[in-house]
Amino acid sequence: MAATSTTNFSIGPAASASSKLGPVSQSKPFRIRFNPTNHLRSFNGLRTANSVSCESKSLFLGSESSAVLKRSYIGKARKYNMISYRNVQIQASYKVAVLGAAGGIGQPLALLIKMSPLVSALHLYDIANVKGVAADLSHCNTPSQVLDFTGTSELAACLKGVNVVVIPAGVPRKPGMTRDDLFNINANIVKTLVEAVADNCPDAFIHIISNPVNSTVPIAAEVLKQKGVYDPKKLFGVTTLDVVRANTFVAQKKNLKLIDVDVPVIGGHAGITILPLLSKTKPSVTYTKEEVQELTVRIQNAGTEVVEAKAGAGSATLSMAYAAARFVESSLRALDGDSDVYECTFVKSDLTELPFFASRVKIGRNGVEALISSDLQGLSEYEQKALEELKPELKASIEKGVGFIQKQPVTA
Repeated sequence: MAATSTTNFSIGPAASASSKLGPVSQSKPFRIRFNPTNHLRSFNGLRTANSVSCESKSLFLGSESSAVLKRSYIGKARKYNMISYRNVQIQASYKVAVLGAAGGIGQPLALLIKMSPLVSALHLYDIANVKGVAADLSHCNTPSQVLDFTGTSELAACLKGVNVVVIPAGVPRKPGMTRDDLFNINANIVKTLVEAVADNCPDAFIHIISNPVNSTVPIAAEVLKQKGVYDPKKLFGVTTLDVVRANTFVAQKKNLKLIDVDVPVIGGHAGITILPLLSKTKPSVTYTKEEVQELTVRIQNAGTEVVEAKAGAGSATLSMAYAAARFVESSLRALDGDSDVYECTFVKSDLTELPFFASRVKIGRNGVEALISSDLQGLSEYEQKALEELKPELKASIEKGVGFIQKQPVTA
C-alpha cells in the first residue's frame, strides 16, 4: 500500500541571506513527507535543499518514502527560498491508546507505536502488569509521553482525548484452537472496551485486532450503534497481517525484491475468508495453478503455522504487532492530512452483499474515504470461485457477532 508520511515542520533562519536561492524565509511552516525510520536517526540522511539524500527505504512504510521525500522537500525548499533546515522539528500531535498493552501483541505493538514521530502521547491499558511495560517504554528517547492505566476504574481516563484506539486485548490462540473457540471470551472483552470508547472518545479511529475479527468488528459496530455514536468510517478490523504475509510469501516464492511487492487481500480475517488477490500482484507476475493454490493456502493458514511452531507458547504476536503498527501509522498519516493513504482493512462495505468486507480502502482525516472496487474487477477464475465460497462463512461470522450483542444489552 502507499506508505509515505506527512507532518508539520517549522524552518528557522539558519542560513545565509546570500544564498543563490534568495533571502531565507523566517520560520515558515510547511508539510513534508518523510520516512519515520530515517527521522528517528536524527535526520542523518538529510543535508541541504540542493543535496537531499534519503536513499534507505523502510519496509515498515513502503517503497515510495525516499523518492517522495526528495521531491517534496526540494519543492518546498525552493518555494520558501531555503537552503538550511538545522532547526527542523517534528510536531508530534496525536494520542494513541493501546487496550491490552501488557499482552503478547500489546507490548511489541506499543514499542513500535512509541517509535512514531507523529505520536505525542501513548496510553497503555491492561487489567494487570502494565506499569512495568510503560516504565520500560518511557525510557525510549522518542517524542511521545507514555502513561499507564490499570483496571476498569482507570479505563475512562486512558481514553480521554485519544485520536486512535487499538484493541489487541483478548486470549491468544493455542494449538488446536480455531478463532471461533476464542469467541465467547474475546467477544465480552471487546464489548466492554468499545463501550468505554463510545463513552469517552467516540470520535476516535478504532482498530480491532482481537480475534475473531470477522465477529468482533460487527460486535463493536453494534455497541457503537446502541450508544448512538456509530461512525462506520472510523471502525476498522486490522487485517494488515494478511497483506504483510502475502507480500512476504510472494516475494520469496517468485524471488522478488520485497519492498516492491504489493498483494491486496480481501474477504475476512480467518481461514478461507482470507483471499489474496494474486492476479493483482504488483509488480505484475505470472503464477502456475499450483503456485496460486499453494500460496493462497499458506497465506490463509499462516496463523496456524505460527501457533504450531510455538507449540503452545503463543500465537502470531510479533508479526501481528508489526502489521498493526503499520496500520496505526497509516491512520496517523491520514489524520495528519496525507491524501495518499491506502490499506486493506475489514470495514462496513457495499462491495458485496455482505455488510462487512475486507478490501483496499482510502483513509482520510474522517476515516474511510473510498472503497477501492477496482480490486474486485477482473478476478481470475480461481479467485472468483474462492470469493463466492468464502461468503457463507464470513456471513455466519458477522451474524454471530451481531447476535451476541442483541443477546447482551450494552451498558448505558
